Amino acid sequence: MALSDQQLQLLARDAMQRAQTGDFAGAEPLLAQLVAARPNSGQALHLLGQARLKLGRFAEAREPLERAAKFLPKEIVAQVNYAGCLTVLGEHEASLWALGRAAQLKPGDPTINHNRGHALEALGRLEEAERAYDEALSADHRLMPSLIARAGLLEARGDWLGALADLDMALTSRPDDARLRLQRGELLLRQGDWMRGLPDYEARLDIPGVCYAPDLPRWQGEPVERLLLYPEQLDIESDAARRDTLMLARGVEAVVQCGDTLAAWLGGPIIRRGESLAGFSAAAALRSLPYLLSWSPEAPPPAPPLREPSGSAREPVIGEDTWQAHLAARRGIATTIRLSGNADWLWGSRRSGPSPWYPALMLETA
Repeated sequence: MALSDQQLQLLARDAMQRAQTGDFAGAEPLLAQLVAARPNSGQALHLLGQARLKLGRFAEAREPLERAAKFLPKEIVAQVNYAGCLTVLGEHEASLWALGRAAQLKPGDPTINHNRGHALEALGRLEEAERAYDEALSADHRLMPSLIARAGLLEARGDWLGALADLDMALTSRPDDARLRLQRGELLLRQGDWMRGLPDYEARLDIPGVCYAPDLPRWQGEPVERLLLYPEQLDIESDAARRDTLMLARGVEAVVQCGDTLAAWLGGPIIRRGESLAGFSAAAALRSLPYLLSWSPEAPPPAPPLREPSGSAREPVIGEDTWQAHLAARRGIATTIRLSGNADWLWGSRRSGPSPWYPALMLETA
């Protein structure tokens, strides 16, 4: 039975009230009813698509948003929302087309230009993407998403100063943004600027879900009775966790948290992840030690000796930057590590020849 106009008005009002309070799950079926009764209503289609976007149902949002964009050809928001849905679905060429229609309605709009840059970047058209971000920032020089995105593009093509300037500008508006600070810290560290980069790099520990952290106070370098050093990787048996443990567990008296693979090799006191932390005063992530202990990339402290299981091989090793190569180098075996162009910042600017990290180590640029 068809709904009367009065019933449709009540349905629309109820749906809008639910949407305004954030109850998109309750609003969506009501809007779907409204669209079924008024299939050519651009506003109803747009509201239904928006509700599905809010619910993360992007594939289902596409059809009503596409129809809304056709029925509302002069509504900028309808064109932009349709383009945003297409971007999430990976349809970047179609998203560019929709954004082009929006740009005709509002030339020079910074948000539209930013979204164009995002789509162009996803398509690998990096020069065009950078120009789109430039246009967005010429209209709004503090547009955060464009500053962050352009910084990434500038860094990728080697314009370190330009990338740093964009991140500095972004951080003037959001000085406590941990992700921005981490991005700037990593940029500086890749340039070999440990003095400025290491404090920002600590921001990674403030981003939820990125790093493992034991339930202990974070060590700041002060004297403590019993200190725990730990690899921050979520998987303690990952190559990165083993590598960091071998490379960085040095320079301070502490108990090292490790997995079973390295337990047989480490000579000092160790503890497995998951064991009781009773008696520990504080903990420090291994990758924080260069900052906490003011290390220099040219002269890190010496690594303590390892235990040597009987029958272990001692042939020379040539390989990538893996935990096995670090184990060989730390054991004093002649080792050559080939570093890629995006090598870990811990290696500093010295990417070939003898390394200060291990006496038996030579570095090569791959």
